[in-house]
Amino acid sequence: MKTWNTARGTAAAAAILSIALLATGCSSGSSASSEPTATIDPASIEPKGLIGLGPNGEKPALPSDVTLTPEQAAKVKAGNFRVGISMQTMDIDFAKVQTTVLKKTFEEHGVQVIGITDAQWKAEKQIGDLENLIQQKPNGILGVPVDDVATAAAFSKVGQSGMKLVMIDQVPKGLKYPTDYQSSVQADGKGNGQVAAQMLASRIPDGGTMGLVNFGNDIFATNERTKGAKEWLAKNRPDIKIKETAFSDPAKAGQVGGDFVTANPDIKGLWVVWDAPALEVISALRGQGANIPVATIDLGQQLTAEIAQGADIVGVGAQRLTDQARAEANAMMLALIGESAPSYIAAPALAVTKSNLTDSFKIVFDAPAPAEIVDACKKNTGCK
Repeated sequence: MKTWNTARGTAAAAAILSIALLATGCSSGSSASSEPTATIDPASIEPKGLIGLGPNGEKPALPSDVTLTPEQAAKVKAGNFRVGISMQTMDIDFAKVQTTVLKKTFEEHGVQVIGITDAQWKAEKQIGDLENLIQQKPNGILGVPVDDVATAAAFSKVGQSGMKLVMIDQVPKGLKYPTDYQSSVQADGKGNGQVAAQMLASRIPDGGTMGLVNFGNDIFATNERTKGAKEWLAKNRPDIKIKETAFSDPAKAGQVGGDFVTANPDIKGLWVVWDAPALEVISALRGQGANIPVATIDLGQQLTAEIAQGADIVGVGAQRLTDQARAEANAMMLALIGESAPSYIAAPALAVTKSNLTDSFKIVFDAPAPAEIVDACKKNTGCK
């Protein structure tokens, strides 16, 4: 796998925007569709709780369940602890928000972040990154595995070296709680997959076909999104026919998605497993002259801009990245002072359409939406 290429993403955005201005965020499904436009109230479809279970069937705790008392915070500050962070990539908003919030939260509690590594979607690089972090002898390491299997032995060395380990987004195969790792934190992938599917289904006619563009690598977090979509459709829209494809390299998602639609012209909408590949797919579709609605997971800054400008993105099942990262830091700090954190913590799904776009941006990024996004949104009917 390769990293999401920023230059490629910028080109994709330009291609999308050149055509997106022809449509509003709630235009009809495909260019040939005569189905009425559906109005989506994000609050009405947002799950009231957590949908999915943990990687080992654990009942999830909420981020709000993992907080420090003043006494615990004092112990953390007195400990002069040091931690390292091993990311699967640093080229996406997920990683940038996670590391920014982690650093801020640790600094507030006197915990030093000794290093943040970027595996660039390569298992062999992450293995080397982990070895380097372990050699610096921090008190704990937080990490997002590139591959559940290939990096398992490297992550298991963290606990074997006497350090605490908090997993982000998934747990490598074979690692056990609480001996090998002290907590696992992620978004409710199944809930987010369900939200995106429900949004897109509002644009699929009776008996129509929906395409799912999945991630080809065996990753718990993305697998849960696909499961959530399929389970919701089977229960609530069994009339919809489902066709699937998958990519392993995010940079090639556009080619995979474009070829998929060309080979299956009956597809009336695409569900894409996360935002960066979704942008690639939309760019490819626009290049083909196909105007097919898309729903996805993760509210990245670039995707936010596309929605604000009027691209035909029906909606997003967004991760509450700020809440998630704070829970990760809190779980690590509890472990550092010898106290236990839940084995699995999940942030609830956030349903996003253009009608709650800027408020959702603030929830995800813990910062107001940039002025250019706010200004674009004001020109897009129903966007706010």
